[in-house]
Amino acid sequence: MRPFAYLNVGTAADAIRASAQPATHFLAGGTTLVDLMKLDVMRPVRVVDINGLSPQLSDIVSDTDGLRIGALARMGEASEHPAIQRDYPVIAQSLKLAASQQVRNMATLGGNVLQRTRCSYFRDTSYTACNKRNPGSGCAALGGITRKLAVLGVSEHCIAQYPGDFAQALIALGARVDIMGRDGARRIPFEDLHRLPGDTPHIETSLEPGDLITGFVVPSGPWTRRSLYLKIRDRESYEFALASSAVALDLADGVVQEARVALGGVASKPWRSLTAEQALKGRRLDEDAAHAAAELAFAEATAHGDNDFKSELGRRTLVRALLQAKAMEI
Repeated sequence: MRPFAYLNVGTAADAIRASAQPATHFLAGGTTLVDLMKLDVMRPVRVVDINGLSPQLSDIVSDTDGLRIGALARMGEASEHPAIQRDYPVIAQSLKLAASQQVRNMATLGGNVLQRTRCSYFRDTSYTACNKRNPGSGCAALGGITRKLAVLGVSEHCIAQYPGDFAQALIALGARVDIMGRDGARRIPFEDLHRLPGDTPHIETSLEPGDLITGFVVPSGPWTRRSLYLKIRDRESYEFALASSAVALDLADGVVQEARVALGGVASKPWRSLTAEQALKGRRLDEDAAHAAAELAFAEATAHGDNDFKSELGRRTLVRALLQAKAMEI
C-alpha cells in the first residue's frame, strides 16, 4: 500500500472542503477502498474519514411518503430494520445476500452503491490493458476469460460488470439519491448515478469531484411490499451474482398494474429493464408473460465467449423472480 495523508472530519461541509485536493477519496466502511488500495488499483493521495458524520447521515425513516436512508447507515442495520423487511423486502433481501455478516456490519450504503467492478483484469495490475484503470490502454478482458462479465450495456472499450446487489433494489423501486457537493445539495434519480462505459469506462458515475452521497429516498407505492431479490451464484453464501433480479409488482386479480424490473450480475451498471416492465403491464402474470418479458429484457445482450450462458441464465432468473413475487402473501 502506498503512503497517503489521513484526515478525520466531523461535518459534511468539512468533508467536501477537504476533498478539494486531487486524488482524495472518502473513507466510510472501507470495504472497497482499502481492498483496492492493497491491490494498488486505487492510489489516493489523501483519505478523508467521514465516519464522524454518522449521527447526521445514518438515520432510517419510514413513513407514508416512503423510505429515507442515510448514506452512512450500515448494510446490516438496514437489512434488519423492521419497516424495511415489512414494506421493502427487496431491499432487505438484496442486503442480506450481499456479503458476510461481518462485512454487512461495517459497510455503509453510500459506499455500497459505489463499489467497483470485480473484473479480474481491473483488479490485477499486472494486466496493463484496462480502460477502466488506465484510460486508453485497451481491454484485456475482451481476449480473456469473460465468464463473470457483463452482457448488457457493454462497449468495445469495456465489458466489466457492476457487482452490487443493493443498487438493483434501488433502481427497481425508482429511488433517488441525495448528494452534497461544492455547489450545494441536489437530488437525482438513482438511475442517473451510474454511467455506461461507452468510450470512457473510467468515468463510472455522474458524481463531480468532492460530491458526497448523503442518503437515498425510496417513494412509497403499491408495489413495494410485493417485491423480492433473487440472486444466482456459484455458491450459496458470500459470492457475487452471476445473474440476479430485483422485481416489484402491483397486481389486481393476477393482472399486472405496475411492474418494476432490475437485473444484476449481467450488466455494466445497475440495470432497469423498461422493456420488460412495459411487456408485463396490463397482462395476467403467468409463465408465458414472464418468459416474454425476459426475452425482451435480454434482446440486446452481447456475449463474449465464456459468458454466452449469461443471457439464458438471466432470463430464467427473471422468470423465476416474477413468479415468486406473484406468489407472495402480502
